[in-house]
Amino acid sequence: IFCEEEGDYSALNRIIGRIFSSADALMQSFRKDEPNPTGNRDSLEPTHADKNAKQSEQPAEKMGASSAAALPDEGLNEMFDPCEVTVDIGAVRRVYDKFLSLDQVEAALVNALVYLTPNVELDLEYLDVYETNPDYLNIFIIVLENRNLHSPEYLEVALPQFCKAMCKLPVSALARLSKLWSVYGLPHIRRMMETFQQLITFTVVSNEYDSENLVNDDQTVVAATQCLKVAFYANILGGELNVEHNEDEEEDIESDELTLHELLGEERLYKKGPRVDPLEKELGVRPVDSIKPLIPFEEFVNESLNEVVEMDKDFTFFKVNAETKFSFQSCPFILNVITKNQGLYYDNRIRMYSERRLTALYSMVQGQQPNPYLKLKVRRDHIIDDALVRLEMISMENPSDLKKQLFVEFEGEQGVDEGGVSKEFFQLVLEEIFNPDIGMFSYDDDTKLFWFNSSSLENEAQYTLVGLVLGLAIYNNCILDVHFPMVVYRKLMGKKGTYLDLSDSHPALYQSLKELLQYSGIVEEDMMLTYQISHTDLFGNPILYDLKEQGDQIPVTKENRQEFVDMYADYILNKSVERQFKAFKKGFLIVTNESPLKYLFRPEEVEMLICGSRKLDFEALEKTTEYDGGYSKDSQIIKDFWETIHSFGEEQKRLFLQFTTGTDRAPVGGLGKLKMIIAKNGSDTDRLPTSHTCFNALLLPEYSSKEKLKERLLKAITYAKGFGML
Repeated sequence: IFCEEEGDYSALNRIIGRIFSSADALMQSFRKDEPNPTGNRDSLEPTHADKNAKQSEQPAEKMGASSAAALPDEGLNEMFDPCEVTVDIGAVRRVYDKFLSLDQVEAALVNALVYLTPNVELDLEYLDVYETNPDYLNIFIIVLENRNLHSPEYLEVALPQFCKAMCKLPVSALARLSKLWSVYGLPHIRRMMETFQQLITFTVVSNEYDSENLVNDDQTVVAATQCLKVAFYANILGGELNVEHNEDEEEDIESDELTLHELLGEERLYKKGPRVDPLEKELGVRPVDSIKPLIPFEEFVNESLNEVVEMDKDFTFFKVNAETKFSFQSCPFILNVITKNQGLYYDNRIRMYSERRLTALYSMVQGQQPNPYLKLKVRRDHIIDDALVRLEMISMENPSDLKKQLFVEFEGEQGVDEGGVSKEFFQLVLEEIFNPDIGMFSYDDDTKLFWFNSSSLENEAQYTLVGLVLGLAIYNNCILDVHFPMVVYRKLMGKKGTYLDLSDSHPALYQSLKELLQYSGIVEEDMMLTYQISHTDLFGNPILYDLKEQGDQIPVTKENRQEFVDMYADYILNKSVERQFKAFKKGFLIVTNESPLKYLFRPEEVEMLICGSRKLDFEALEKTTEYDGGYSKDSQIIKDFWETIHSFGEEQKRLFLQFTTGTDRAPVGGLGKLKMIIAKNGSDTDRLPTSHTCFNALLLPEYSSKEKLKERLLKAITYAKGFGML
């Protein structure tokens, strides 16, 4: 009041300077009233500025009274037992509300923060202050309540310094902060995320990076990314979670023998065991445990950063120099799928190169011809048997051969495998394996998805082959036309299927169970359900299964219906297909168990790696398409062709893509990465266009009119069965 009346804020600025620039003073400020937190608060009504002025002389008691008006935020302070803090957050927020409405005090806050942070950083680095006094965290809680931190005044010096200091906090303190934010809720976490993202973007666009001056060496970007991680985990903790229902991990048998990698001094590149983020371990929660985060994961990706990070260098830091150099792959949430896929590509290629070196070394010692590739020679009409026998032999005798680059040869056919033959091999294997007549997978006409057939007569080796094929496709950067529900990828990443997963894998069953849970009548009398369930086998015969012993004697009631639903879902998604899925996962892990796949990617991203993206940008495809046989981008028929394609609806575009490439999705990075070829296939004719799906090639006759082109093309893509026409 005094400052407002006088129009002179120098006294208040001096107080702000004294308190907000001193770690001890700030730590002791805004304390909750210890003895009587719910005492009579209404009698204490001095204005904020006045309170600050009055109490500034005794920093240890400063704001004691200001916690008086904390009623609106009372719940926050009381519901949060796991990491109780001594800060009265309601008081902090009200004081900032007052401060930030006064333009005259902004500079004092900025200057105080600039003065405070170097001392805090030194305290944390050399004096272990947090370990001796956990209230040291109060400084960070209070400073981060400032809603203006993302504004230009702070971005130059104050916030970068503060982020560097925050990174010096021990993991236990960062975990407390993350839990605290998760309780403060969505608006708070969003503000934290946007503050750190703003700093990263501001710093990246203000600087020039190249191979000499890497973004990994920019301390501000690195510190802000590590601070963003705290908000990322708060976002998971505050959302819907399932930390249980984990698949049993396959145990690796450790050998005492030295591997050749160790003898060559390369073991660090190939060290086993998945990485675990220290903060993740401290909090006991992983991204894969998240059912629905408060903020979609995509919003944590920083596109400006993705444009400047050099993944070849970052990969080396991630794998070899992790102790001395920062890798953005240690914070995978900030990277988009395209960037992470580059990291995986380097990992795969280095492994392939390493396997070649080892092969050359072995063959020199043993005097044999080196075989640097994973060679598969198969007969077209026995493709499953041949692939199965060969891959099974390799996975038993020398699984590391699966890390070599795939090289497929069809018996009796000429042709060098430059990717096209491998792609055709994958397509043919999948077409046969997913054929409903074989009965390995059941197909749902409504969802257009496949699921494991629990009564399949096929042996486990067939399922292992499917897993191997998925792993090899990731390893060889080839997208596949497979249609699994998301729960398959969640299970591959270590989570069991639960009731919620039924929504996309078995929607009709999900709807029935949901109605059971929401039913308001008398469940036992109206529904007449027991713990005995029925489903059909391969031949359409009903199979009865007791979810509990003597399940047909146990009625489903209002009290036990949640348990019934959980057990039903567990049976359908886990128990009934345990044998088949275990074999499938084993095949997948044989190829991918040592790669950073599980660490870098979430289940929906793994699906994108295997199947490609649903987003189709035909403008990008047009820009990168090449022409052959006399066509060019200026040929009239090519202009007509692209006008026709752009006029197609979504479904027709997908059919065209399926016809030309063998899958209706785009590779990671979009259709621009596809390298499609349009080749001339004779002059005007009534013949339909044809395609070589393994080379993404469309063979297009030079039709006499645009109308005829459209009619012939639509007919070709609508009636083509299998893989194009050739």
